Amino acid sequence: MSDTKTTSSAAGCTSSVGFILFLTFLILKLCHVIDWSWWWVTAPLWISAGLAIIVLIFILGIAWMVSK
Repeated sequence: MSDTKTTSSAAGCTSSVGFILFLTFLILKLCHVIDWSWWWVTAPLWISAGLAIIVLIFILGIAWMVSK
């Protein structure tokens, strides 16, 4: 018997939710169900990327303040 360990992270969960939303919006846009701008169709991708960058900057700022 082999022992397998699975781990999950909050970042992975949110990015997969964003990707699923993006795919849903993309399919709806290509099937002409919604008439949104491409900015809104791709919003789940760039919003989650922007939040990840903000969190990274925040963590780096805290690490920099603690190291002084």
